[in-house]
Amino acid sequence: MDIFRVLLIEPLANGLAVFYKIFGGNMGVAIIAFSLFLRLLLTPLTKPYMESMKKMKQYSKDLEKLKKRHKDDKAKLMKAQADFYKEKGINPGSGCLPYLLQIIILIALFRVFTGILVSNGDVTSKFNEMLYDSVKFSSDTVINTKFLYLDVTKPDVIRLRDLPFPIPGPFIILSALTQFLSAKMTAPYVKEEQKRAKKTKSDIDDFQVAMQSSMIYTFPIMTLLIGISFPSGLAIYWFLFSLYQAVQQFRSTGWGGLTPWIERINLLKSV
Repeated sequence: MDIFRVLLIEPLANGLAVFYKIFGGNMGVAIIAFSLFLRLLLTPLTKPYMESMKKMKQYSKDLEKLKKRHKDDKAKLMKAQADFYKEKGINPGSGCLPYLLQIIILIALFRVFTGILVSNGDVTSKFNEMLYDSVKFSSDTVINTKFLYLDVTKPDVIRLRDLPFPIPGPFIILSALTQFLSAKMTAPYVKEEQKRAKKTKSDIDDFQVAMQSSMIYTFPIMTLLIGISFPSGLAIYWFLFSLYQAVQQFRSTGWGGLTPWIERINLLKSV
């Protein structure tokens, strides 16, 4: 028995089916409503992590002093940091479980979407394979997969006659753009981490900073490249996921690295 299927994939598939029936029998609308429901459900789990991150930024100079003081003794540095976190009420590990859960749910939803929303496949029978008896559709039910300009079972791509390959459609582009904007908001904090990492001998600091810097461009590019091969239903979910993340990031850091852009826009408006 596939435990992952029983505990996550099937419940998520049944939730999507329920939202489909509630919201007028349109798969695109059901995906949007169900995605927002899941994000709202998971939001309280991330609150302790966001609060700890704010405190770590607030006390970043104190943490830098600790690193300098114990730069030649990692054991003392770890103990000093642990004592400092305890004193200030910071729990760096508070976000591990919630974010791990979000990643697991994302993987499960990916399995749901790719298992059900199969281009040129029988969506109803594929759906029923994952549904409980009380939620199953009748065999003659035709699942409405049309949403705006999309068929959510097919990729969100634009095909031009002169190009031998498809290009990303609006939802994929919007997903990549919101990911980039969200990451760009954190740019000032990444730069601060870069400065602190240069002052320490820790390879871990250098690796973490390199990962944070690369994510600004890597994730959006991966979204553009990979998104063209998946059902557009997944692209809709990924856009909403990215947009929600961007809103959370804004509430935590403000415009951050986007501030110069905002100032230029305001300047152009005043001209």
